Amino acid sequence: MSSYFDDLETRSADERGASLAQCLPALIAAAKGLPGYADSLADVDPAQITDRATLATLPVLRKSELTGAQAADAPFGGFTTRPAAGFDHVFQSPGPIYEPGRVSPDWWRMGRFLHACGIGAGDIVQNCFGYHLTPAGMIFENGARAVGAAVLPAGTGQTELQARAAHDIGVTAYAGTPDYLKIILDKADALGLDLSRITRAAVSGGALFPSLRQEYADRGIACLQCYATADLGNIAYESPAMDGMIVDEGVIVEIVRPGTGTPVPEGEVGEVVVTSLNTDYPLVRFATGDLSAVLPGTSPCGRTNMRIKGWMGRADQTTKIKGMFVRPEQVADLLARHPEALRARVIAGRDGEMDTMTVQIETGATDPAPFAASIAEVLKLRGQVDLVPPGSLPNDGKVIDDQRSYD
Repeated sequence: MSSYFDDLETRSADERGASLAQCLPALIAAAKGLPGYADSLADVDPAQITDRATLATLPVLRKSELTGAQAADAPFGGFTTRPAAGFDHVFQSPGPIYEPGRVSPDWWRMGRFLHACGIGAGDIVQNCFGYHLTPAGMIFENGARAVGAAVLPAGTGQTELQARAAHDIGVTAYAGTPDYLKIILDKADALGLDLSRITRAAVSGGALFPSLRQEYADRGIACLQCYATADLGNIAYESPAMDGMIVDEGVIVEIVRPGTGTPVPEGEVGEVVVTSLNTDYPLVRFATGDLSAVLPGTSPCGRTNMRIKGWMGRADQTTKIKGMFVRPEQVADLLARHPEALRARVIAGRDGEMDTMTVQIETGATDPAPFAASIAEVLKLRGQVDLVPPGSLPNDGKVIDDQRSYD
């Protein structure tokens, strides 16, 4: 297997700049012709947008604007160059927000990450990302096809069946959230099943804590992570050097001061803003709401694109628990369903190597069951419900409290 997915990964700065000068004007011209950008790009001359500096003069597109446009012009809000029927898939993520998908080779650009993980022809990937409504399962399956690997479309849950399938089929690689592989391995140990053929893991959708990565390494599994979203696909990824995340060749990443579109100096923490060069879905300066920072220099592995530190939290209170985003508006929806509840706070924690979720609810009620049912329906997660007396939660405006340590 070649060290690199293609020659794009080792381009010089001049070569990368020349490529941007060629593709950016065409991308902006395509976006300007779409209803979703009719107002924001109305006065923009696409021929003038030729580099990162001129790109930074364009307005930022926020997810709230995208969801509002989708509500008015379903399903994609006028931001795609194809109608819904022109795509192979239409996905729904929590919000709800809708994303398009295609089965074109490496449409989500995940093959680059899987190649960096050492996954390719001859491998069988147990894909434990969800295939139901949300796109993560198809994103990683599309990437596996791009590198010539076979896929076990396992999805989530049914851990005993997952462990047995991995053993019987001879799975060699895992794709999924960081902590679910441990659940499968522990179940296999309990069942006396040998999963030692799994030697690589490609993870995303949650924090990969150093202790968990080391536990996998102790079992002979090299675990690397990528930073990806349902809207954009792969944004940045680790290589075997494990020295920051390398920005994918199909996107332009900027780090801006939160709440603005102004780029911050190299090394300063700010909000991740991404422009996708995907002409089917040309998202221009899309604000992810995630925090990160640019690392100086290039990766020791020889890939030359910009590197970022990876996910460093949220610019707002939105956080990811067990691979699912939990947003303040969902907490508001939960409260709206229960007039007897005054306030609520979602607490993200860790129990060993697993994410935990506790929902504290200020109420005079004594039965947590109705709240638990609403939490599962609204947040799409299950967790502990603590009913606390009125006035006991801190008056700090916080509805989501991430208490996990990322050190």
